[in-house]
Amino acid sequence: MTVDHPARLAAGIAAVVLFALLYSALQRRQTARALAYSSVPFFVEAVKPRRWIPGALQALWIAALGGVVLAFCGPHLTLPVPVRDGNVFICIDTSGSMSSADVFPTRAQAAKAAARAFIAESPSGTRIGIISFAGAAGVVTPLSPDHQAVIASLDEVPSPNGATAIGDALKLAAGQLPQTGHRVVILITDGVNNSGTDPLEMAQWLGAHHIPVYTVGIGTPNGGYIPGTTEEATIDEEALRSYAAASDGAYARAENATQLHDALAHLGRVTSLQRKPIDASLGFAIGGAFAMLIAFLAGFGIGRYP
Repeated sequence: MTVDHPARLAAGIAAVVLFALLYSALQRRQTARALAYSSVPFFVEAVKPRRWIPGALQALWIAALGGVVLAFCGPHLTLPVPVRDGNVFICIDTSGSMSSADVFPTRAQAAKAAARAFIAESPSGTRIGIISFAGAAGVVTPLSPDHQAVIASLDEVPSPNGATAIGDALKLAAGQLPQTGHRVVILITDGVNNSGTDPLEMAQWLGAHHIPVYTVGIGTPNGGYIPGTTEEATIDEEALRSYAAASDGAYARAENATQLHDALAHLGRVTSLQRKPIDASLGFAIGGAFAMLIAFLAGFGIGRYP
């Protein structure tokens, strides 16, 4: 939390501390007066079950006053808020290793199904584009707010074949995204880069321009051989974690189609949020005033006031 008027906050804290000290002094004075006109054993026995009440009432008054003080200091809370004009590129690996069947029915088919889940969970107004990459990267669908059209375009994603140029896909996404606004890249791959631009350098560039890369690793460590070759289909989790970390994104692992679907659906919700500072003055003022009302009514009921 930040405040617009630190000097007011310092003065307010001093006022709250002074109030707490005065309240404690008045409480002790009231207790002493009651003892002076009561049978001490009877008084002690009578107040024993309720001795927490004065303390709770004092805490409520202090919290109420603190809320009002904060309201006059211009508080701002950084909270996740919905974004209606976001831009997201989904980069789908179509290299030969994506034909592996360790994820049913294949890594490639599961990736497209998961992309559909992401689009379905994204709010209207979010512009989504599709990039496929193998030995090179290409735009399947440019950024578009028409989610049904984007979903239909997934049928145009090429079949798995060739090398893996993750860096080229990230570079292409960077060039297609607008210069400002809420921008996100989703990378679905097994993470074994072997061609083109260095993906870590591109992830660092994206991070420096406030474009997080959310990497989703698809497959198992021992995914068998790529169909028609003697090359093993593996997954490079360490690399995917590094791309996410370099861009202030996050990494998720999916060993089956269900996990992949859930991970992309979750990202569809998460990437539609953006952390922004929100003016909380009114909220603190209302909360403080309400707490004061409760404290007053409670004090009136038990005959105790600050």
